Amino acid sequence: MKTRLKWVGDAAFIGETDSGHAIIIDGPPEGGGRNLGPRPMEMVLLGMGGCTGYDVVHILKKSRQEVTECTVDLTAERAEEPPKVFTRIHVHFVVSGKGLKEAHVKRAVELSAEKYCSATIMLRKTATITHDFEVRDAT
Repeated sequence: MKTRLKWVGDAAFIGETDSGHAIIIDGPPEGGGRNLGPRPMEMVLLGMGGCTGYDVVHILKKSRQEVTECTVDLTAERAEEPPKVFTRIHVHFVVSGKGLKEAHVKRAVELSAEKYCSATIMLRKTATITHDFEVRDAT
């Protein structure tokens, strides 16, 4: 896997991925940026959310659960002094579907957190990570 970031002035970079996608990453005006895109640490948190969300949906579908929607909300705290690593992250899943079994959702969340989500497992080196979930019927 490779990525490339090109500085485009002030605090902004254009990031390009090996899969052919691009994104602007920028800082806030008070940090010399122009607020043109997410901050780098927001991207890290988004990456973790995407990784664990993918796992949960994939595991549920393999369990023949009829998932219609999945939302992943992450709330994080960072250290006050540099390096300002994440120290706490809470992940809240809202999973909707037809006849979803709560036990299956619980197991999918646990498997993602403990075995499959590379981002969660990496970030666990500095942060206490907690999870919870809601199951909503979509019928």
